[in-house]
Amino acid sequence: MVKQIIRALAKISEAIASDLYLEDILKLIVTVTAEVMRSKICSLMLLDKSTKELTVKATQSVSEYYNKKPNIKLGEGIAGRAAKYGRPITVLDVRKDKRYINQDIAKKENLCSLLSVPLIFKGNAIGVLNCYTAELHHFSQNEINIIKSIANQAAIVIENFRLIIESKVIKEELEARKVIERAKGILMKQENLSEEEAYERIRKYSMDKRKSMREVSEAIILSEEMKKFSHKNKNTKTNTKIKLDNLKVL
Repeated sequence: MVKQIIRALAKISEAIASDLYLEDILKLIVTVTAEVMRSKICSLMLLDKSTKELTVKATQSVSEYYNKKPNIKLGEGIAGRAAKYGRPITVLDVRKDKRYINQDIAKKENLCSLLSVPLIFKGNAIGVLNCYTAELHHFSQNEINIIKSIANQAAIVIENFRLIIESKVIKEELEARKVIERAKGILMKQENLSEEEAYERIRKYSMDKRKSMREVSEAIILSEEMKKFSHKNKNTKTNTKIKLDNLKVL
């Protein structure tokens, strides 16, 4: 058992260090956890901060009933309570425990005992790791500690992915702002517009053509660069005023 646990934790560590997608890592975590705990179903739920709901994001189960079960509000059910109070909760028989919301699913899938452990990151619960058994089972403190270790690893990898995504979004927003500012400058110079008028021209064209302001701005910049290039090479006088209606935004 100890060797199996060590191998399981090693697998998860390797996955975290790899270039796998988050969905693949979460799937591996629940699969490995189910093997170690001999669980009938193992699922990982993440908390949506805006809706305050827990949603199943990964499970090794092929059960349609379980995989399509509704979201759980923070503080409701077993998983909701584990997330709200930030501590593991064990249930001997979910089919008889009134706190468990989806008893119909538990009966159909023959789910019995449950261990629900919160994913904690910097003191806050970001999700829950659930382990179900098909028979009555008293989870030992050792088993709870194992799942807590796995849950902690899962929390770290999830938050790392979120930080990467957030940094990419911020970077893209900054780059888009620079492009828009440059396009505004071109319009201000060529059309003798104020900064506000140039911005409004780009925004309106963006809405009319259903293109992003960045796409419109990039087209303005490209058009200006092409005119400069053409003027330089042909050495002819050209009208460099930019007409947005003539721009082709790909």
